[in-house]
Amino acid sequence: MATKVLNVSLRASVIPYGLIAQAAFAKVETSFLDTAEHDATLGHNGQTITDQDQIAHILAEKAGGIAQGTSSTPDFLKIATNLRGNLAFPELVAILDDLDDYLAYRTYLIGHDLSSVDLAIWGACRASGQVLGLLKRNQHPHLSRFFSHLESLPIPQQVFSSINLAKQQKVQTSKGATTGFTLDLPGAKMGQVVTRFPPEPSGYLHVGHAKAAMLNQYFAKAYKGKLLVRFDDTNPANEKEEFEKTIMEDLQMMEIVGDMVSHSSDHFDLLAEYCVKIIKDGNAYADDTDGAVMKQERMDGIASKNRDRSVEENLAVFEEMKKGTTEGQRWCIRAKISVDDPNKAMRDPVIYRCNVESPHHRTGDKWKVYPTYDFTCPILDSIEGVTHALRANEYRDRNAQYAWFQETLGLRPSAIWDFSRLNFNYTLLSKRKLKKFVEEGLVWGWDDPRFPTIRGLRRRGMTAEALRQYILGLGASQSILQLEWDAPWATNKKVIDPIAPRYYAIEKEDCVTVTITGGPAKVEVKEMPRHKKNPAIGTKNTAYASEIIIEQADARGLTEGEEITLMDWGNAIVRQIRKSASQRDVVEGVEMELHLAGDFKKTEKKITWLASSTDAPKPIHARLVDFDYLLTKKKIEEGEDWLSFVTPVTEFRKAAVVDANCAALEPGVVVQFERKGRNGVLLDSRWESGDGGEQG
Repeated sequence: MATKVLNVSLRASVIPYGLIAQAAFAKVETSFLDTAEHDATLGHNGQTITDQDQIAHILAEKAGGIAQGTSSTPDFLKIATNLRGNLAFPELVAILDDLDDYLAYRTYLIGHDLSSVDLAIWGACRASGQVLGLLKRNQHPHLSRFFSHLESLPIPQQVFSSINLAKQQKVQTSKGATTGFTLDLPGAKMGQVVTRFPPEPSGYLHVGHAKAAMLNQYFAKAYKGKLLVRFDDTNPANEKEEFEKTIMEDLQMMEIVGDMVSHSSDHFDLLAEYCVKIIKDGNAYADDTDGAVMKQERMDGIASKNRDRSVEENLAVFEEMKKGTTEGQRWCIRAKISVDDPNKAMRDPVIYRCNVESPHHRTGDKWKVYPTYDFTCPILDSIEGVTHALRANEYRDRNAQYAWFQETLGLRPSAIWDFSRLNFNYTLLSKRKLKKFVEEGLVWGWDDPRFPTIRGLRRRGMTAEALRQYILGLGASQSILQLEWDAPWATNKKVIDPIAPRYYAIEKEDCVTVTITGGPAKVEVKEMPRHKKNPAIGTKNTAYASEIIIEQADARGLTEGEEITLMDWGNAIVRQIRKSASQRDVVEGVEMELHLAGDFKKTEKKITWLASSTDAPKPIHARLVDFDYLLTKKKIEEGEDWLSFVTPVTEFRKAAVVDANCAALEPGVVVQFERKGRNGVLLDSRWESGDGGEQG
């Protein structure tokens, strides 16, 4: 039976984690392609198989999964198929309930060893946002244990790494540069390039802003040029000084420092002069058309009734607007470009409007009129020496408008170079919608770890280096990308893995006391490395005692007579397991005998633990917090009621005790609790004395 390469599309709507893992288990090569014709294909017996269910069966058969297992193997593959489907909520819960019951006394689905069907079920769970959310609710403890165990194994880890690497290589240059860029800014000259990042101080920066900021910084440095940070503060109704401060802090966190910092409000006098000029030249007019009517007329290509007013009349109205009179407030100024241009951005856009109710946070009540961003940007880009305006291609329709303003006003032209915006599954980037979450108390604030804000990502443990690597790795593609969060977090793992100190954390609920025969009569404390592969991280004091605690999930997986490994100690043999009389699936106590001569490479189970004897250092009480996506739908389509897709419960807390060494940690430090997730844990805050210890 000739089974060749599994081909996986990097444009797949859902990455087939299970197939990739099954292929690795069956020793079938996986190749990643930048094509969208099929999510996955398999070369088999001279044919190209495109049906994922058929591929899963072939890979399971090649690995010996069907022959070695039982007649139940095809049933599990069918379950994997169902999990990948668009199931109604009750159907999905029913499947997870059945799996949870089946796994109550099993480590694997078939026999005592890993099989292809285990990987198929794992992959189906990993690819489903709904399943991941349900597992976090702690209602399927056995399935959650199974899933966490599979996640920690080499093959799933290899799957994550291979996907991340393939996505990075996809955007590599022909020279093999890992950033995905070539220095091809139009008309760019070494030492003369000036880019700009123009945030509006009306909210917090999010991951989309991070891409714009990092690209601007990248090209400024690549050409030995300069980066201008300009606050676009032309809408006082939404802007605050507080937001300027937080934006500067976020830029600093991302290690982005502008060579110059300016404000659009620095140039309000100049911008008003340009408005007078464009009116005098006959290229703008005053309009008091109702907003809704104006919008409809622009859509229908109908000229405003005021389009042919005289220059003198228009100038007089602008003076009234500047004074903020009752009459002036009825009007706006519109550029006189076109009535019916196919590009609707060219249909006489508004360039000035009144605002007498909101004092500006920098200029107070001096001004009663404010320019629009579309008018401000091309003028100030030219005046402030910007050679290349980098911006998201969602504004591409406005590029012609941008060039028209510079040409019409006789300004030095700036080159526009656009890129695709970032879109992440299950994620909103709209400030207005994110603000709704904050105002209704659905999140902790703008720095909530569930938020795509820079502060939220940082609070969840994302590093500036990982964010930079990920964004630059995507390149300046023009394609609209709908991305998974797995990739940036996989990049983050690579960054923190070599430097994050390792500690143990044990979940409190039903944790199990283990008596160690052959353990020390009195507690022994040894100095151990905080990171086995990086001595520079320093050391920690590890206590060894004849009484320890382990997690209930680990205790349930033990069998009498089995040899296991106590991590950072050695092997032990399970001699006795005591279970609850009232709840047979709950372990109340375990007795083990140390067997330090045993080979840890031969044990299947590696268990974390903490010394709990009375003379051992007291562990620190902690709360471990995990999160689900804020949305239940991958992508909210235009016109859909996004509020109907808000995930009901997204925060999950577990009481735990952690290594006593953690008492010395400061908030903001990223550590790795062994066997607790792949992306590290950020110490979020410290409780007041007397209330416990740290919170992760």
